[in-house]
Amino acid sequence: MIDPPDTELTREAQIVRTFLELADTLVADFDIIELLTSLAMRCVEILDTAATGILLADGDGHLRVIAASSEQARLLEIFQVQIDEGPCLEAFASGRPVVQYELATAIERWPRFTPYAVNAGYNSVYAIPLRLRGNIIGALNLFRSESGLLADDDVDLARALADMASITILQAEAATEARLRDAHLQHALDSRVIIEQAKGMLAERAGIDMPCAFDLLRSHARNTNTKLTELASHIVDGRISLDKVFTEPQVSRH
Repeated sequence: MIDPPDTELTREAQIVRTFLELADTLVADFDIIELLTSLAMRCVEILDTAATGILLADGDGHLRVIAASSEQARLLEIFQVQIDEGPCLEAFASGRPVVQYELATAIERWPRFTPYAVNAGYNSVYAIPLRLRGNIIGALNLFRSESGLLADDDVDLARALADMASITILQAEAATEARLRDAHLQHALDSRVIIEQAKGMLAERAGIDMPCAFDLLRSHARNTNTKLTELASHIVDGRISLDKVFTEPQVSRH
């Protein structure tokens, strides 16, 4: 988690600490919403910007507000999503940064968003896509009180923060998928152990070898429309007797 700001730190020290804290999330469990909310607030501290909002795409590709540096910024981002118009949506759709350094002149570009943002006190905006190569997952919005261009150093820093946030989020998704794969693998391994135990019980009871016991197990599972692992588990814990497996008529499935 990103720590609260330290007003005694220089801007350079704040930048270094921000990147170090983002890097730490790559090897530790963290809450994405908490992380991105802290990142949005940190952007206001280290960049020449008045407010920051972060949007992420859901599974259907629809943008959702995930973090903001203030309630006003959150409402402005929600308004963008609701009217389907604004710099953040353009940055996400195009995969390229969107810059409007004189927001009041963008009335034709964003007829509903522009007056809303200007009335909220914002006069320029930078929207940067959150992306890793061809994978665009959202956008970072920087709202400024002043008109004019953001300094080149700040633009480069904002892009670096957006890239780092993208890596962090995608790393978290990959880790989740890996955990799911590991869980499925572990389930398969556990199931294999249970099946081997059931095979051994059948082989010992009937005086047959293990391949024949496995064939018997599979045949009974098919003919009773039971999953193999489930049948093996029931045999091992005694819910199905061995005699039932040997004596139940083998009915073909259609």
